[in-house]
Amino acid sequence: MRAVKPFALLPKFLLEPKSLTLALSFPLRMNASSLCSCNLFPLRRRFTGLQLIGSAGREAQSAIKGEDCPSVEFLVKSFPIAGAQEALLGFMTCKRKATDAAHSVWKHVIHGGNTVVDATCGNGYDTVALLNLIADGSNRGCVYGMDIQASALENTSSLLRDAFQQSKRELVKLFLLCHSRMEDVVQKEVLPVRLVAFNLGYLPGGDKTIVTKPNTTALALLAASRILGPGGLISMVVYVGHLGGREELQAVLSFISNLPVENWVSFVFETVDRPNGPVLVFIFKR
Repeated sequence: MRAVKPFALLPKFLLEPKSLTLALSFPLRMNASSLCSCNLFPLRRRFTGLQLIGSAGREAQSAIKGEDCPSVEFLVKSFPIAGAQEALLGFMTCKRKATDAAHSVWKHVIHGGNTVVDATCGNGYDTVALLNLIADGSNRGCVYGMDIQASALENTSSLLRDAFQQSKRELVKLFLLCHSRMEDVVQKEVLPVRLVAFNLGYLPGGDKTIVTKPNTTALALLAASRILGPGGLISMVVYVGHLGGREELQAVLSFISNLPVENWVSFVFETVDRPNGPVLVFIFKR
């Protein structure tokens, strides 16, 4: 089997009471089994290296050494989305785009008639994907879409007109609005929200000087956490290649680090040898 480029998988651990971050190093080999004792699934027998990059209590250290430690469970095994692992592996091996991997996860979270939020409409591809998932013929559910650029909403509206009949387009509500103010437009009677999606960076094909900012993104994440229902998901594709992109990712990671582990499970996927590549973030509410 041909070696795959190195990358790091940065999930959160469930500890009692602390959390732990690990980097898992490749290449992949068919017969590697060094992490079987960690109950890694579905990537069992594929990892060849494990590097501790955070601090942890004695229980976690014991688990890393392969000792019996039932209080530590690697969260890829308990990833809340059954069936999404293939898409994630495709992203991690550079065979699938970050947005494609995110959409594959969404279809295991969203049900017909749900309320969802596209916090950064951009050119409308996420909005279309969300509408496809909630529109089940019952005329229930809603996609709330927002962007700070009128051109983004125009592009989104055009894409929706090309893809859907009027009856389905009526399930979409678009707002010229900063994502930090999503609570101003999401109606209380449709709460809770099932999914909030973010694409952080600049508008593809637009003015690259207009970008999402760490401070407003942090506020948007707080708002998303308040309107999200149990079992819901905050999904993020964070582009870091532009000026300020890494700082915005750090704001996202800071938000995650302050979430109570008893209520939230978070995953961060980043390709180490592509420092300007997109970062996938999934934040699940229990």
